[in-house]
Amino acid sequence: MKKLLIYSIMIVGAAWLTARAGDVKPLYEKECAKCHGADGKGETKMGKRLGVKDYTDSKVQAELKDDAACKAIKDGLKDKKTDKTLMKPFDTLKDDEIKALVEHMRSFKK
Repeated sequence: MKKLLIYSIMIVGAAWLTARAGDVKPLYEKECAKCHGADGKGETKMGKRLGVKDYTDSKVQAELKDDAACKAIKDGLKDKKTDKTLMKPFDTLKDDEIKALVEHMRSFKK
């Protein structure tokens, strides 16, 4: 009985995470796709100008840690040499929304 309860909790948790990642797609399309592209390749006019990474590349995905991705979304990114804003901060997003965006970004990996 105890195992059944644990498995049920795990299944519900996994379903919630999957649903949450799906719910974030409109947010990604509104706020992120302009630069990163709907497919995560970054082959947009703005993405090419800013030199965004191709998130379909497994090597790029392996190098990027979730905590760094969350920090970049929340705090934004600046060019270290010029101090020019590369990505505006999304400091109004909740932590679960930011984590869902990172999960969505991870789904681009091929």
